[in-house]
Amino acid sequence: MAQNGVFGLDQMGALGMAGAMARARLAVGRLHRIHHTVYSLVPKELLTRDGLYMAAVIACGNGAVLSHRSAAALHGLRDWGYTKIEVTVPRRSARRHDGVKVHRSTTLTDKDVTGVNRIPATTIPRTLLDLADVVTHRQLERAFDQAEIIQAPLDILAVLDQIARNPTRAGAKQCRIVLETHYIGKTATANENEEALLAITRPLGIPDPECNAYIVLDDGGPAIKADFVWHDRGVIVEADSDRWHNTHQRFELDRVRDQRLIAAGWKVIRTTWRQMKHRPHELRPLLIKLLGPASQAALG
Repeated sequence: MAQNGVFGLDQMGALGMAGAMARARLAVGRLHRIHHTVYSLVPKELLTRDGLYMAAVIACGNGAVLSHRSAAALHGLRDWGYTKIEVTVPRRSARRHDGVKVHRSTTLTDKDVTGVNRIPATTIPRTLLDLADVVTHRQLERAFDQAEIIQAPLDILAVLDQIARNPTRAGAKQCRIVLETHYIGKTATANENEEALLAITRPLGIPDPECNAYIVLDDGGPAIKADFVWHDRGVIVEADSDRWHNTHQRFELDRVRDQRLIAAGWKVIRTTWRQMKHRPHELRPLLIKLLGPASQAALG
């Protein structure tokens, strides 16, 4: 359906459902109320994520757009695991809706709005600004990294425009810090295993790795995608997970891959979620020896 299976009360006439007909359908379960004045032909529990997003936007009225963590999930920046749907409106919203968090903005303009899967949503640059108000610094870095991958490259001028038009927002300061201190796209971790490894390496005072980088060897074999790569030191660290590496086929492929890398002069280290979360003290001295010095405090 054009609106992901949901529609507002004012649209029901266009669908051929006048007031009496709509009430009759509601009574017999052929029409389902999702929010005040928002309905669907299927029960709420059967709506897709996009259907729920669209219902929330319609419920919040004219000018409402999906925003913050919800817009980030829709754009593919990250799935934040945040339970409420976030919507921004250009005015004060008088009505509350179950499962919806409403933000108010006086600076949202037409150029800050786009459509994704027919859902009105904030653009990626505006979404990054909004995210900066509600997520951690590292989560914001990850969002910038993913935005760089999606847009290839990220429109930095558009992000700077958001900062300039919203100078008093805390998110503007956080975005500026990311732009000034972070090599955008370098630490685009793919999962929580890689995030756990980055949380270990950063306090050690060693350079950030390039994440999920492809390495082409001279042996004529296929390119190898490595989790963490330090090209200048010839070091690769793999953050293995049971989900992807605990099969006989994966076990064999990993060994062949490591043999090719070692033959080409790379140092390959493999670690696991259990080691990273419960025994990181085993990794720190090894990483420092291979990648550079660190203070004694970082080792503690």
